[in-house]
Amino acid sequence: MTGGPRICDYGDSTYREDFWEGQGRDYEDVVERRVLAQLLPERGQRLLEVGAGFGRISREYSMYERVVLLDYSLEQLHFARQQLGDDRFTYVAADAYSMPFCPGTFDGATMIRVIHHFEDVSAVLSQVRACLCNGGQFILEYANKRHLKSMLRYLLGRNVWNPYTLEPIEFVELNFNFHPDYIQAEVTQLGFDIRRVVPVSWLRLGLLKRTLPMSVLSGIDSALQRTGWRLSPSIFLSLELGDAPYHGRAAASQNPLDILQCPRSATALRRDGDELISADGIRWAVVDGIYDFRHPLP
Repeated sequence: MTGGPRICDYGDSTYREDFWEGQGRDYEDVVERRVLAQLLPERGQRLLEVGAGFGRISREYSMYERVVLLDYSLEQLHFARQQLGDDRFTYVAADAYSMPFCPGTFDGATMIRVIHHFEDVSAVLSQVRACLCNGGQFILEYANKRHLKSMLRYLLGRNVWNPYTLEPIEFVELNFNFHPDYIQAEVTQLGFDIRRVVPVSWLRLGLLKRTLPMSVLSGIDSALQRTGWRLSPSIFLSLELGDAPYHGRAAASQNPLDILQCPRSATALRRDGDELISADGIRWAVVDGIYDFRHPLP
């Protein structure tokens, strides 16, 4: 995508080991899983997990018959496939600004700890919208710039950016925080109805996480979540697509070619060995069970 938005590529990074495993984020992991359990439906056909990475929370989607993990990193998806297998899961390496899915493919989608890596929020949310069917459920988590700690730091003159302005703040390269009103405007403009707002991770302070038991941390967090106050570092939105063009309902076909299309030409694909070939001859690789749509084959 020459000239397009920048892409965050974890590649063969040690993100899993450096950020999650043994890094003192058990509290965040626990409360996020519990919120997901509250927001997910009892049953679904096919779910798209945007930015699935190494599959940290992919097992939480057991109510869906099929789960598609999408990430730009082939290496992260390799690890996820080793852990999850192929029974209910499909793995797609692709640019989220150009998703390789037929319209109306999914009746559910999630984007958890991901949207902060996108500089063009409208473009990536439009891609999610396009592949959801009527009434599709979308759970979106975003990093909140107007949380209590940032407001206090700004008051004390320790923040170089204003937490009250609507525009996103890029605090390090391809890591953005968003004002709640900014995200609300983006999703409603695209036709999503906001069903629920859940502020999460209120106690994201090293001292509290080191001294309070997990049961106490998660209990306090659950109580604060019920306030609906958009003042926490992380906010979950439960969204429903209410005015999508009619694409019917998603069906959980086991054949990936029933849901995939060429992201360049939006045409059907056929498989030939370890390649997918579009109707107009564009070729994509299948690498160790992962459909690779990052760059077409020469």
